[in-house]
Amino acid sequence: MADDAEPRWLTPAEQDTWQAYVQGSTLLEDHLDRQLQGDAGMPHIYYALMVYLARAPRRRMRMTELARAAKITRSRLSHAVARLEKYGWVQREECASDKRGQNAYLTEEGNAVLARSAPGHVTAVRQAIFDRLTPEQVKQFGEIMWVIAKGLQPEGTGADLPWRR
Repeated sequence: MADDAEPRWLTPAEQDTWQAYVQGSTLLEDHLDRQLQGDAGMPHIYYALMVYLARAPRRRMRMTELARAAKITRSRLSHAVARLEKYGWVQREECASDKRGQNAYLTEEGNAVLARSAPGHVTAVRQAIFDRLTPEQVKQFGEIMWVIAKGLQPEGTGADLPWRR
């Protein structure tokens, strides 16, 4: 797009949809953070990192893959993992296949915290999203979000994605 070209302003319907998204996503993240802080003393991103580790083989992931899964910068991941290490929920270890890399792994204590936190978290997610939508809306919501997510993750090494920063 040329610098002097007029932007494609949002239509009133698009602006309304955009504002609904901004307000809904902001309130949802706040809702989940408050629930997890109250139940487990951690923000939503820490819980998400622990879930990725819990689902990984041997509860381990390379730090770069964990950043990619969580869609966050390596710096933000390093800070979060440092906090989780202080709690004793996650540990770092050298990567056996690449001495430059590190793995993060979910400790037994971290796995227990995750197991205790999961019921309250799934209840909060269900109440905030799925109990409010019809089955058709759930399907549409998932399809729409996957289209957006895939469109924001272009293939190729030149893409400026959070986990590459």
